Amino acid sequence: MPRMNGQDAADIDLMTEISTLYYVQGETQEAIANRLGHSRVRIGRLLKRAQAEGIVDVRVRLHPAVSVEIEQELKRRFGLKRALIALDNADPDVQRSSVASLVADHLSRSLTDGQIVAVGMGRNVAAVADNVFLAESLKVSFVCAIGGSLRAGEHMNPDHICRRLASRFGGDSETLYAPALVQSGELRDALYENSTVRQTLDRARRADTALIGVGDVSEDSNMVRMGWFSAQEIAEARLSGTVGDMMGYDFIDIHGKPSAMQMQGRVVGLNIQDLTRIPDVIAIASENTKAVGILGALRTGVIDTLATSVTNAHTILRLDEATTG
Repeated sequence: MPRMNGQDAADIDLMTEISTLYYVQGETQEAIANRLGHSRVRIGRLLKRAQAEGIVDVRVRLHPAVSVEIEQELKRRFGLKRALIALDNADPDVQRSSVASLVADHLSRSLTDGQIVAVGMGRNVAAVADNVFLAESLKVSFVCAIGGSLRAGEHMNPDHICRRLASRFGGDSETLYAPALVQSGELRDALYENSTVRQTLDRARRADTALIGVGDVSEDSNMVRMGWFSAQEIAEARLSGTVGDMMGYDFIDIHGKPSAMQMQGRVVGLNIQDLTRIPDVIAIASENTKAVGILGALRTGVIDTLATSVTNAHTILRLDEATTG
């Protein structure tokens, strides 16, 4: 870890003091500037820098009455334990961060020493680590629930996500030393016999919590970006009734039933049956294009906690009404 010089430490102390005065004690920037002998412009810049460097975590929540109403309806419809609903934002990165911050808060409150978290892949799962602000370290293990993929990029791979989560929470991480997708079911079965692979997957199956993404079936999906499917194959999948995926590869229709895809049986990782034995399966999906996929995922009965946006929540409820019976 790089060592801070005296100026860096002084800047951090100053940003912390200014942030406390502004956000906690409610003083104006002008009053702070006069009190500390700096210009108002410098105070404003330091407040922005404090946010950028994670000293300040500013979040806007739904009004509790609105949040509770949506959460209760989702819980009633789909048997959820909880729903984490974030305000809508036109910027997809801000939207993803807003949803992920709710998951990070939930983990900070619910995880305890000695627990295991099984971790999937994808942008929404990765964003959770960026939004963890924990005062005290936890002895929690983050275990890869699926193999890796070079074309996914480091940031989206479960190994990288696990290490970042462990760094933020203070726990440890365990890598699944296997590719996410192999050429055949026979090769996957052979990898399952490998003691290293088997040991990690068995540990992931014993997890107390799982972090998984919900994918949509589109030309912009992770599957296409990673080269697992062509745009033509995605179009054919949609025509056959596939609406989304869980864990990055368990494809489902709108009723939550398995959808036959060519990669079935070729992915090294936990499956839906494994997830049913994990007490808190957290599904994270921020994009408004994923409402139909989320509905299918909810109807599998596997998900315990849903984290998504207000628009998705309302769309899911309307779609459920329109497609039930």
